[in-house]
Amino acid sequence: MSSRVGRIAALLAVALVCACGASSGRTADDRDLSAYMGLGTWVDLYDHQVLAKPEAEVAKMAKRGVVTLYFETSNYQMRQDLVNPARVARFVEAAHANGMQIVAWYLPSFRDLARDRRRSLAAIDFTTPGGEQFDSFALDIESSLVKPAAVRSARLVTLSRRLRAAEPDLPLGAIVPAPRGMQRLPWYWPGFPFEQLAQTYDVFLPMGYFTYRSKLPSFTGVYTQLNITLLRSWTGNPALPVHVIGGIADAASAAQVNAFTRAAQNGKSLGASMYDYATTTPVQWRELTAANDLPLSSTSG
Repeated sequence: MSSRVGRIAALLAVALVCACGASSGRTADDRDLSAYMGLGTWVDLYDHQVLAKPEAEVAKMAKRGVVTLYFETSNYQMRQDLVNPARVARFVEAAHANGMQIVAWYLPSFRDLARDRRRSLAAIDFTTPGGEQFDSFALDIESSLVKPAAVRSARLVTLSRRLRAAEPDLPLGAIVPAPRGMQRLPWYWPGFPFEQLAQTYDVFLPMGYFTYRSKLPSFTGVYTQLNITLLRSWTGNPALPVHVIGGIADAASAAQVNAFTRAAQNGKSLGASMYDYATTTPVQWRELTAANDLPLSSTSG
């Protein structure tokens, strides 16, 4: 996979086109959302046993039917903008060698927007020794350290717009709290800017961790479907592309995973994944891969 054009060249091109009175960059309809379609899985920086064996673990994912790996590159608690670049490169190249796509994700605090932007772009611009890069980037939006919520939202929108300005062509994902959970806990992030974020991000990935709410499969299905419905309502886009995240994996029954995947399909989600890879059991993998018609939807409408 060839490297993407650097940000400096992109900005120069934008300036040139704007000077000529023409539009620049791809529209949301033009961006490739295939990285968010089908069965995904998640690896974070605390999955030490998985991180120790990039090639072997990615090969196992591929055998499970995973088509996209969501890989954490850093978070606001880390010292490095990109944690262990040599290891990151091995995961990127292993994913592509196994016919998978790989999406970088970063958790910002919103306390230091310059740092959050820098670390996001470190993942977006990362290139392996073999010239390969991440296929997309998703921002993990959940930290409530900044208060009040209105200030937090303003910083989130600013950061998001800066990332889009730096990367006009790259598909971007917004990993967001579960809308139904935000209804139930309105104090967590009042006034969450769903509609504004929909102007920047191509795909929304709700953290619909149903195991925090109930053990009933019937609840899991309703909860997952409601998260999709609310997202499309609150963003004002009835055809909003969504990739649903379920979990927590080691607390979910096989019946819950089955209900989760069915709800994702009924909601015309682009894809589905459980959080996270390290805790997904063989029984759960059977339920996830049994959905042989993944990707769930070629469109979200």
